[in-house]
Amino acid sequence: VQLQASGGGLVQAGGSLRLSCTASERTAGSYVWAWFRRAPGKEREFVGALTRSGGRTVFADSVKGRFTISRDNAKDTVYLQMNSLKTEDTAVYYCGIGRPAFSAVPNPQMYYYWGQGTQVTVSS
Repeated sequence: VQLQASGGGLVQAGGSLRLSCTASERTAGSYVWAWFRRAPGKEREFVGALTRSGGRTVFADSVKGRFTISRDNAKDTVYLQMNSLKTEDTAVYYCGIGRPAFSAVPNPQMYYYWGQGTQVTVSS
């Protein structure tokens, strides 16, 4: 499976962006979809995930209440809607899919396939 991430860009603090991650084949119901990010000089950090059924999301505390994840099964695409962006959200964002147990969702090693990353820059 190949993943194509897009939607990054430059935005002012307080603004919004929507990232997309599209799979090259049907994935609905088969994988957990997750978003991670890596800021300069930092480790890859869990952002949020959508369960296989699409019925549940989980987010890192740092983005909870500001970010949401949704899925369009017809397009094999998952979206990360980012609102109230802060300068500390600046990072390269990656989407990944895998089949982790719920407790392992934030672990990047649990994901088999990754998108290429898309840069998000939030200016003050």
